[in-house]
This record gives sequence, C-alpha cells and structure tokens, in this order.
Amino acid sequence: MANCILHKNRQIRAIGDRFLFRIPGWKLLMEVFCVEPGTVERGVQLMKEGHLLAIAPGGVREALFGDEYYCISWGKRCGFAKIALQAKVPIIPVFTQNVRESFRSLGIGRSWFRKLYEKTRLPLVPIYGGFPVKLRTFIGDAIPYDPNLTAEQLAKKVQLAVEELIVRNQHIPGSILWGLINRIYSGQNYHINR
Repeated sequence: MANCILHKNRQIRAIGDRFLFRIPGWKLLMEVFCVEPGTVERGVQLMKEGHLLAIAPGGVREALFGDEYYCISWGKRCGFAKIALQAKVPIIPVFTQNVRESFRSLGIGRSWFRKLYEKTRLPLVPIYGGFPVKLRTFIGDAIPYDPNLTAEQLAKKVQLAVEELIVRNQHIPGSILWGLINRIYSGQNYHINR
C-alpha cells in the first residue's frame, strides 16, 4: 500500500459493510483506514477521483461462513461490477492463500448462526483463531472494461478468475497445520494439488 501511495500517488480505499459504521467508535477508525460504506455511487465517485478500490464481494457473509473448501459465496452480488462498468475501469482479481485458516467460525450451530445473521445482519458468530499461518496474496490478470458486458456477466467472469486463483494457489481443503508449516518452510506452493 505504501508503494502505491508513494510511487503512484494513488490511495487504496476499501468498501466495508454498513454495520461497521454503526459500532460506537468504529466510524472514526473506518475513516482513518480509508474504509467507505458500500454504495455503488460512492464507489464510482472514488474510482473517478483516481483511487483504487478494494472490495470483497462476499463481504461479511463469506468471511463468517466460508470454510476450508474456499467455495465462493457471493450470491447475486454484483455491485462491484456495476462500479467497474460505470467508472469504465478494469477489475483485478486477488486471492490470499490460507486466509480462511487464520480465523475460523465455530462449526457447531453454524446453521443457527447463519439464520441469525440473515435476519439481523449482525455478525454475532463466535470465531476463534489468530493463527500465524503464512498468508500470500496472488494477483490475477486484469479483466478489462468491456461495455458489452452486463454487471451480472462481469461478476461471473470475475468469480471464475478468483476461483482459478484459488485452484492454482490453495490446498483444498485448507488446513491450519499446512498454513503453519508454510510459515516455517517457504517452499513455493509445494503442497498444492494440481
């Protein structure tokens, strides 16, 4: 991020779930870390101002309920694609290896917690972890702006690109033990099933 600011004079902004801004004291924290509430209009405005935009289409739902199999659960979300199409910018798919091994949500009562989340939109799911697994971020090829694509088609194209990054760079099912071994042994993707 520092290189992007220093060498390109561009700031990376993030889109965060709106509930974060309702937690007492967090609104200021979100502003300090350049996290904006997620709306298409604000995303387009930021892109037109020359900022880069980091968006996790799966959002809180995928963070809380994603598992070691790394299935993408974006549903019908395509706001990120609408932003890219309206701002006429490419999308760069990104995947972080072992990201779901660093923190996990409890498997017990998962369906009940999912129903509670869907009803309230509050992340009241017990998590555990903070494991010092090796995290490596892989950046895919840019998906150029194409005015002939709909937001849904672009979202699907991005999803396929992220899934390809997952298949190439993540041991499935993910394992906390493998992530810890990666921390010690830095062999280049030595455990990936191809």
